[in-house]
Amino acid sequence: MAYADEFAKRIDEKSGGSITVETYEFGGLGSETDQVVQLQEGTAQLAVTSPGFIGNTVKESQIFGLHFLFPESVEETQQILNESEAINVDLVEQYEAIGLEPLAFWTEGAMQWTSNTPLESPADFENFKMRTQGSELQNESYGAYGANPDGYSWGELYTALENGTMDGQENPIFFIADASFHEVQDYMTLSNHNNYVATTTVNQEWYDGLGEAEKALVDETVEELQSWVFEEQERQNEEFLSVIEETTEIVEISEEDREEFKELAMPVRDFYRENISTVDGAILDKLEQEIEEITGE
Repeated sequence: MAYADEFAKRIDEKSGGSITVETYEFGGLGSETDQVVQLQEGTAQLAVTSPGFIGNTVKESQIFGLHFLFPESVEETQQILNESEAINVDLVEQYEAIGLEPLAFWTEGAMQWTSNTPLESPADFENFKMRTQGSELQNESYGAYGANPDGYSWGELYTALENGTMDGQENPIFFIADASFHEVQDYMTLSNHNNYVATTTVNQEWYDGLGEAEKALVDETVEELQSWVFEEQERQNEEFLSVIEETTEIVEISEEDREEFKELAMPVRDFYRENISTVDGAILDKLEQEIEEITGE
């Protein structure tokens, strides 16, 4: 919501009020799946989308659900999102095929786990009811640890965690605090197993129909917000960590256990190539190479 509000504010200022952007809070236009349909139909012109929810429509976007693919460093992850040809050219083409246009990919911070029992090693996930966004790849990722993953809507998740329908979930720190999940979960594991990647996405027909000046205004604002949103997510995640620590025990994973998680996560990349990808894993292959070049690992 902070991104949408900042976008609207800047567009208003730059256009002298002649162009207005109406923002809606998360869930304000229906479910996460509804949002994708609305974008395709043009009911909504612009949205911040999550690959976890759009992954059943744009199969290749599930690549962002792969654990331990991106570096632990959020700065390096953002650099990859900004510079990667696999993401900004090859993956974008997959969105365009269904009438959508991603204008930017950005991280909302490292993903963490919350639970009512400590999650320190893969053994702790045995028969653990883990909430996912419902994508096939996310379910496979947690199944690899021995968990029982299940797709669950954000709007129903707090109650599901409170009554034990779900044992735990994953999200960036700011989102965990903003949704008050820490109030109904005893532990938060600093797993950094992934980064939450968001996408500034527009309806392609609407975007292509903009006048030259209007399109330039949108592009310029999206570009400006790349640095703004990075600083904002960093600020919020640091701030909300302090809030969560007041009521919830923080768990850190040992290097030995982290390596065990990584080992179990690696075969899921082959699952992606063989069962999810529509291009035989070509985008993942290129992205892995780009990540290696940027991180030196």
